[in-house]
Amino acid sequence: MFHFCPSCASPRIRFEAHKLFRCPDCGFVYYHNIAAATGCIIATDEGILFLIRAKEPAQGKLDLPGGFVSLEEGAVEGLRRECREEIGWDPGPQVSFFASFPNTYPYQGIRYNTCDLFFTCSAPSLRTEDLHRDPQEIGGIRFIKPARLLMEELAFDSTRRVMQAFIGAHPPHEAPLPVV
Repeated sequence: MFHFCPSCASPRIRFEAHKLFRCPDCGFVYYHNIAAATGCIIATDEGILFLIRAKEPAQGKLDLPGGFVSLEEGAVEGLRRECREEIGWDPGPQVSFFASFPNTYPYQGIRYNTCDLFFTCSAPSLRTEDLHRDPQEIGGIRFIKPARLLMEELAFDSTRRVMQAFIGAHPPHEAPLPVV
């Protein structure tokens, strides 16, 4: 990530213990901590709402609504903001925490380690026409019944893991999924 120390420009900066950059010349220390990200499993009468990613990483793959939590936001606030930005719809404050998984997110040559926090909400009557996707971020919207979901179509390992956990907690069938 760093080839030179951001403080003194020394080329001797080193990455140590899989978590920090340290400069032996000036003492600069930078902890490369995880970033918090969110995703929401939105259960509808049509199935789970998935987004088709419009850009890299994983362009064209399926993802859940959500994204990175910004400074001065909690996870639920960040999730709600991301949903409004991506699909023009707010799941409201009554989302329920479901699970968390580690993930990696490669972006412009940097591999970000994330802690992905997944929530659930039920929106039985939600339809595509209720949504207003950001075409810069979202290439399309699909509602998929869990029994028809192909894990290899999902963009990220954490999304595959949460969907496996969700399907395990809610065995697939054609009826609307209950969200606990």
